[in-house]
Amino acid sequence: MKVLYVGLNSEKFVKATEKYLFSIESAENGMEALSMIKKRQSYSMIISEYDLSGNNGIYLYQLLQEDIKSKNIPFILISKVFNNDQYETCFKTKITDYFVWNASTVEDVLKRVNSILYTSLDLESDIKEIESTKSLEVYKLPLSKRIFDIVFSLFVLLLVLPLLILVIICIKVESRGNFYYVTKRVGRKTFNFYKLRSMRTGADSLLKKLSIKNNLYKPNTTSKVAKDECPRCKESNENETCSTVLYIDNKKICEYWYNVQKINSLNHTSKFIKIPNDPRVTSVGKFIRNTSIDELPQLINVLKGDMSIVGNRPLPLYEAELLTDDYMAKRFLAPAGITGLWQVELRGKKGKMSEEERMKLDNIYSDHFTNNNYSLWFDLKILLRTIPALLQKTSV
Repeated sequence: MKVLYVGLNSEKFVKATEKYLFSIESAENGMEALSMIKKRQSYSMIISEYDLSGNNGIYLYQLLQEDIKSKNIPFILISKVFNNDQYETCFKTKITDYFVWNASTVEDVLKRVNSILYTSLDLESDIKEIESTKSLEVYKLPLSKRIFDIVFSLFVLLLVLPLLILVIICIKVESRGNFYYVTKRVGRKTFNFYKLRSMRTGADSLLKKLSIKNNLYKPNTTSKVAKDECPRCKESNENETCSTVLYIDNKKICEYWYNVQKINSLNHTSKFIKIPNDPRVTSVGKFIRNTSIDELPQLINVLKGDMSIVGNRPLPLYEAELLTDDYMAKRFLAPAGITGLWQVELRGKKGKMSEEERMKLDNIYSDHFTNNNYSLWFDLKILLRTIPALLQKTSV
């Protein structure tokens, strides 16, 4: 495959393409590029600098759109600095992608070229393969595990029904609001997660104020991100930024500086939020939490197939989005569960467990579940160990 580069940095691109399965030909300006395209008519991609002698990269793209033979060639534009007018024009004219040198490298551009070329190359064969497949593979629990989940959850629900009715009355008497709590949780999928309400109404709005009390919070004292203004943008000309402009909470910030601040924030933010002596919890809520009675409505999730009796605990969305690397995300390979390894191990550690230990235990269960060595007996052992864990005084 041949890619045409238009601009004055062709040597950098030609040298960097040695490890890719496409080659680059170059033209210094738009007129030369048009001449080469007219002669060859077989370029798979065009990369153009915005600043060209005689015209600019957007004008070159518009000329190509007038020719039926060249209008469908993917086109990438590269600018020296971010310019909002350029960016809006690229979006409106449907230019394939837009890069800024201050925020990107030659390698970044070539990786994008490689992705576009091979995605388009494989698209037709992928569509045929999907169409020829009568039904896509759907994730299913082992049959023995699903049968056990249904039988066990139905039995427990019937057994504890009088207790549930009594607890519901106490919740309604102590505070206003529904006796149940529904929130989005993430397991192998995102689903509505049911619990008995243990907190005061409006507790979610208090979470941000209380985050500093998180017992897993570890501030990063080496952070140097303290200024609101991007140092790269300061060096740019007026009305120009080093990268694409984003608007976060009605504030203007360049994409480069936003990513720097986001990474810095993740470096000192706990993945699993747990606040000791949480003032949002009611008196009845504290009791049903310590005895795990608040978890009983999750048996409905089990019956629906959202969860299993034994698995890795489903996470709130704000926790799940922090688990971005392969090691941390591995826990989602196993089904969401009411109880699991880290809950029973926590008892032996007297309620004290680091994030790293919790992640490790979640991954151990994922390995057990995904490596074709699943056994119902292993789940039963975890479930039997859960019973004494429920009797401990420490809330987990």
